[in-house]
Amino acid sequence: MLETSLGTPVQAATLPRPLDMLIATILSQNTNDKNSHRAYTRLRKKYKRWKDVADAPLRGIIAAIRVGGMANQKSVRIKGTLAAVKKRFGGYSLAALGKMDSNAVIENLTRIDGVGIKTASCVLLFSMGRDVFPVDTHVHRICGRLGLAPGCTTPEKTSHSMKSLIPKGKAYSFHTNLIRFGRRICRSNNPACDICPLYETCVFSGKRRSNHARRATLSTDHDFMLLDNVT
Repeated sequence: MLETSLGTPVQAATLPRPLDMLIATILSQNTNDKNSHRAYTRLRKKYKRWKDVADAPLRGIIAAIRVGGMANQKSVRIKGTLAAVKKRFGGYSLAALGKMDSNAVIENLTRIDGVGIKTASCVLLFSMGRDVFPVDTHVHRICGRLGLAPGCTTPEKTSHSMKSLIPKGKAYSFHTNLIRFGRRICRSNNPACDICPLYETCVFSGKRRSNHARRATLSTDHDFMLLDNVT
């Protein structure tokens, strides 16, 4: 249904390196994709190598990523993550993950302080092309409203529950379209139930249709995703 309404997203043929994706995912937290993209771009412009970021003073990193919000916290997380990667993998690269199965990748990444299942899953899907379905707070909300993960109270529980529901090869399409769906229609506040193609199957207790249907907002501005634009 989502592919019928929103199209079938196609993942880029050339994917970014896993460490690039890991840092980009940290920058994507608690902000919108456009601001986090600016922060990532400015960080990479200022520091050409991840070693340079690891060696840089916090104030320099903070200045580079300030536009993305929560710069003080994220700069500490980035430095800590790079130090953990260096210690665990012997350098500023996660290329070794390519030889591991997806469960082993998640196990290795989540040993890094502050890296959870969602972040590890983003690295697998957006950088390694694995058929893995990341669940953030927004995807968790929508899966709950659609009755796909009944009783799941956290994104982690929803992630576990959804594993058996995603058709093989559809993790990228479904994840991407759920993000689009959440931005265009199933918003956290004031969802556009009037134009929702899934209204009849939705189990959200707060769903409402008005007497005057609103026009759909299908601007491509809603479709920009940082993790599809990491270079």
